[in-house]
Amino acid sequence: MDRALKKVVIDAGHGGEDPGTVANGITEKDYTLKISEYIHNRLDEMGIPNEMSRTSDVTLDSNSRPSKIQSFYGDGSDVIVVSNHINAGGGDGAEVIYALRNSDTFSKKIAKELEMTGQNVRKYYQRRLPSNPAKDYYYIMRDTPNNETVIVEYGFADSSGDDVNQIKNNWEELAEAVTKAIVEYAGGTYQAPLDSNYYTVQSGDSLWSISKKFGITVDELKQANNLSSNLLSVGQNLYIPTKETDVTTGEYVVEKGDTLYKIAQKFGTTVDNLKSINNLTTDSLAIGQILKVPTENASIDTNTYTVKSGDTLYGIASKYNTTVDEIKSLNNLTSNTLSIGQVLKVPSQSSTNTYIVKSGDTLYGIANKYNTTVDKLKKLNNLTSNTLSIGQELKLPISSSENVVYTVKAGDTLYSIAREFGTTVSAITSLNNLDTTVLSVGQKLLLP
Repeated sequence: MDRALKKVVIDAGHGGEDPGTVANGITEKDYTLKISEYIHNRLDEMGIPNEMSRTSDVTLDSNSRPSKIQSFYGDGSDVIVVSNHINAGGGDGAEVIYALRNSDTFSKKIAKELEMTGQNVRKYYQRRLPSNPAKDYYYIMRDTPNNETVIVEYGFADSSGDDVNQIKNNWEELAEAVTKAIVEYAGGTYQAPLDSNYYTVQSGDSLWSISKKFGITVDELKQANNLSSNLLSVGQNLYIPTKETDVTTGEYVVEKGDTLYKIAQKFGTTVDNLKSINNLTTDSLAIGQILKVPTENASIDTNTYTVKSGDTLYGIASKYNTTVDEIKSLNNLTSNTLSIGQVLKVPSQSSTNTYIVKSGDTLYGIANKYNTTVDKLKKLNNLTSNTLSIGQELKLPISSSENVVYTVKAGDTLYSIAREFGTTVSAITSLNNLDTTVLSVGQKLLLP
């Protein structure tokens, strides 16, 4: 007889009148709720009994929170309590704290899974109350007796390292890592999200074999998962970056429910032909796998886009600078309903340059520099806020004249501008018909 699953209470730290840490556009209570909801939904999918201490922006004080937590499954040792938090204090990395009454097995497992996402883990540890070292420092542990209670600090909101970007951009990956640790420790069977771009490493896998399977490079796979080495662990959860397929290259992204026979029918070919051009030795397929397909009638002015969770026709149309009606017309759609994994034709985007964000950059400054607007930059890059990160790559619209327009700032010289844009002083003076090297602040220059 299988042993009973442990029960789980997910505690979203802070809330209501208590925002927790607030820094760099991160409000702790909001992120802990998002993370907790994500874990709750994933545990539901895998049949792990679980509840949440709060499901909305409400205040839970030090008295009501522990009693609420133990109101679900009681104070037994078969109950796991995971309290989610965002740290402060200028450090960088995740921390996991476990109760004095428990071993480090669970916290060590969480730390390992977080490390596999690329997040560095500062430590997993216990903390004692200075006035009484026999007691835990944190009330959430003191006042949930017998439960196995851990606090997960996902990173520092005021970090000078990479935590801020990881919390903002990769919080789902961090939450998935903790989910995996919970499921396995609770006695369940972990399954990677079916409708996501995750792949669970199997025995015999390598970065090369996985990247080949999904039609990407090893470097792309390492970059997407913040990997610094080629070492993998069986059971490791890897994010497979989405590849928007260009129809002219004859590629197809395998969807849930696909078979070689169905794909062959769709593209007017045979199973044997598909297996031949893709060097396949079996009929097995994986969701997200990239297949080469015949492209006799491929259009040269469209790309394809694979629908992800949360996508809408309006959102996709906005991303590709088109309209809902145009996408529906291109794809012969009769309704606005989409399904995850569905492949849509989308208009090819206009030509762009790219710009790498540097310290001190703002969207306004970049827009002014390249003679465009903040709204155009946000739309072109699918940005929902004005926040930028150093090293971020932005698409820039190319002007009809194919020259960049630069607005002179205080301290600029023709030499410094030429050096920044990889050109020469003579090229700039010739293009702008300058008869002097003297510049004025606000002056507009065409750059080759």
